[in-house]
Amino acid sequence: MTAGLRLGIDVGGTKTAAAMVTGDGTVRAIRSAPSGRGPRGVVDVAVRLAREVLGDVGVEMGGVAMAPGVPVGACMPGLVQPATGLVRHAVNLEVDSLDLGRELAARLGVPVAVENDVKAAALGAWRLRSLDASGPGQAALAYLNLGTGLASAVVRDGVVVRGIDGAAGEIGHLPVGGDAPCTCGQVGCLETIASGSALARLWPEARRLARDPFAAAATGDTAAAAAVDVLCTGVGLAVQVLVLASGAEQVVIGGGLAALGRPLLDGVRGDLRRRARSAQLLDALGLPDRVELLPSDLPVAALGAAWLGTTAERAVVAAPPVGVGAWPGDGPDGIRGQQAATSAGVER
Repeated sequence: MTAGLRLGIDVGGTKTAAAMVTGDGTVRAIRSAPSGRGPRGVVDVAVRLAREVLGDVGVEMGGVAMAPGVPVGACMPGLVQPATGLVRHAVNLEVDSLDLGRELAARLGVPVAVENDVKAAALGAWRLRSLDASGPGQAALAYLNLGTGLASAVVRDGVVVRGIDGAAGEIGHLPVGGDAPCTCGQVGCLETIASGSALARLWPEARRLARDPFAAAATGDTAAAAAVDVLCTGVGLAVQVLVLASGAEQVVIGGGLAALGRPLLDGVRGDLRRRARSAQLLDALGLPDRVELLPSDLPVAALGAAWLGTTAERAVVAAPPVGVGAWPGDGPDGIRGQQAATSAGVER
C-alpha cells in the first residue's frame, strides 16, 4: 500500500503542508494548516498533518511509528544544516533553534531528512522537470522565489548547490544600486526592486485602486505602472544573474508573487528581450525562453521535501522550456487533479 510513496512536509512562515507523493510526482494526498509557533508548535502541526495524509492513503500509524519504507523529508525557513537536521533563526516561526530532524523522527518513528524551504522547492522543481521525458535533460535549474523577500537556489544534476553556509544562489542581497535600505543592512540590494516588499514600497496600499498591480496599471494607475516596471526589470536582472553566475539552463519563478500569473511572466520576458536588443551575448543566450512561472498552487516545496535524500535516483531526461500551466500533473490525474480529488473536508 505504501510502495513508491514518500512524505514531504513543508513548514512555511504562515502555512504548513504535508503531501504524500508517488514516484512519478503525483500527489496522492495533501493536507495543510496554519503553521505552529515556537519549536513545539512547529513540530506538533507537522506531525498532525503527516498523520492525516497517511490516513488519507489508508495507512494507520501504530503507536509512534509510521509505515516502514516511506522516505520522509521536511523543509522550513531559516539556516538549515541538512547533515544534522538543525534549524536556526526561523524568525517568522518564533524559532531560534530547533532540531527538526530529530524531533520529527522521534514522533514519526523514521529518519527525516531536512532542508531549507527554498532549496527544497528548487529540488522539487528540478524533479518535476526531470520526470517529464519529452525532451533533453537540463543539468542545472535555478528556482527564484518571489515572496516578501527574494531568494533563490540552484540544483545541478539533481543535487542542491550549497556553497558557503548554504549561501549559493542567494542573489537577493547582491547590491545593484539605488538608495532603498535592505533588511540585511546593505543599501540597494536586488531584493529592494524584485520582491513583494519592493512592490509594497513602490505601490503603497493607501494609493491602490485595485489588488492586482498589472490590472491597476492597465486602467491608468501610474504608480502601479511604475511599480510593475521596476519589478519586472528587477526580476529580469535576477534571471540574468542566475544564468550568468550559476550556469542555470532554466530559471523557474515561484513564491507568492507567482500568483500574478501571465502578466508577470510577460513583463519579465519583455525586460529580457529589451536587454537582448542591446547586447549580443544576452541575445545569444535566449534568456526569455529560459524563464518560466510555476503554477501558484503547485506544492513544490513539499514535493522537494518528499524527495530529500533520494536525489541519487536520477531521471534520464527532462522537459524543454514551457510556459505557464504546462507542468507535469496539470491534468485531472496529475498534481492539481489529485489535490482536487482529496480536498473535500481537508483544511487548506
